[in-house]
Amino acid sequence: MATKQRPFHLVVFGASGFTGQFVTEEVAREQMDPEGSSRLAWAVAGRCREKLQRVLERAAEKLGRPTLPTEVGIIICDISNPASLDEMAKQATIVLNCVGPYRFYGEPVVKACVENGTSCIDISGEPHFLELMYWKYHEKAAEKGVYIIGSSGFDSIPADMGVIYTSSKINGTLTAVESFLTINSGPEGLCIHDGTWKSAIYGFGNQNQLKKLREQSNLKPVPIVGTKLKRSLCVSCRWPVSYCRELSSYSIPFMGADVSVVKRTQRYLHENLEQLPFPWLFSFGYFSKQGPTQKQLDGTSFTMTFFGQGYSHSTPTENNKPNIRVCTQVKGPEAGYIATPIAMVQAAMTLLNDASNLPTVGGVFTPGAAFCRTKLIDRLNKRGIEFSVISSSEV
Repeated sequence: MATKQRPFHLVVFGASGFTGQFVTEEVAREQMDPEGSSRLAWAVAGRCREKLQRVLERAAEKLGRPTLPTEVGIIICDISNPASLDEMAKQATIVLNCVGPYRFYGEPVVKACVENGTSCIDISGEPHFLELMYWKYHEKAAEKGVYIIGSSGFDSIPADMGVIYTSSKINGTLTAVESFLTINSGPEGLCIHDGTWKSAIYGFGNQNQLKKLREQSNLKPVPIVGTKLKRSLCVSCRWPVSYCRELSSYSIPFMGADVSVVKRTQRYLHENLEQLPFPWLFSFGYFSKQGPTQKQLDGTSFTMTFFGQGYSHSTPTENNKPNIRVCTQVKGPEAGYIATPIAMVQAAMTLLNDASNLPTVGGVFTPGAAFCRTKLIDRLNKRGIEFSVISSSEV
């Protein structure tokens, strides 16, 4: 709750950045929802008051809310000034961190939030950063009772919550999933902002450090239940390209954080909620300094299709074959600057309003680990990121 000592429920840090502007607009849109709870006190944060003010003015004009700039607080802080980050964290219940690449700028925000008893949500797609934050801050965040939840944008809420949704819709035990992502562009084509591209590149380029981190963690492997997933959907071509019969299209491996995030969620569910883990396969079916135009955003959408298999009643073993299949989809608007702000803001609203269904203690979590028992999927459905069952059958 907001108090005199902690006056803001939400603070958007990096609000004047390219993605931060869209997140700011989405928070303002959420506060206009007539079916939502009472309006929350919130603020924007960054280095330059004038830029932050202009972001609020643009959001006010776009949403038809002329009073918005006077309703939102402004906090001046700098990633290079730890004291200013502490002051920001002390004023917030949750910080929405939009400042990347997180490899360079993410940890000071996590540190400030943990030390000052503030929860934090980011939209990082950088596996090394995400896993490093777990090993460095999970225990202290648990002691403080705060939730640090990474990858809460397009990378990786649709994938992570999509797997949880698929598991809930199979009439039995899900033991394997294969997923395909399709990006649909309109006549204006696709475009991704330069900052997003840099974050992705740094995430891809940190594989050696990620490998060392995992080796040092010395985690026990989670069990593989049932038979391994056969690539029956795909006709193998010259690696890394394959052809998916079900979707009638070619695919290449997706190089984002989804695989890392989903595997971490599966480990959490296995170790803490005694749910069976499963093998995971994932496939992926223009960058500029200015970023996409509004027409490009309006004309772009995504579809993520999940093919799951498992067992209806029999106990999974290496000898008996899966006898049940399910196909689900997650569909939504443009991924980077429309779906990502929606996912991030709804994650924050879930954290604020569904506390009884969160993990009982704080810590550093993936979205699936934090939100598997909450109503986040219902919230996303209402905001245009739609989860649905395409087919379900016993074999």
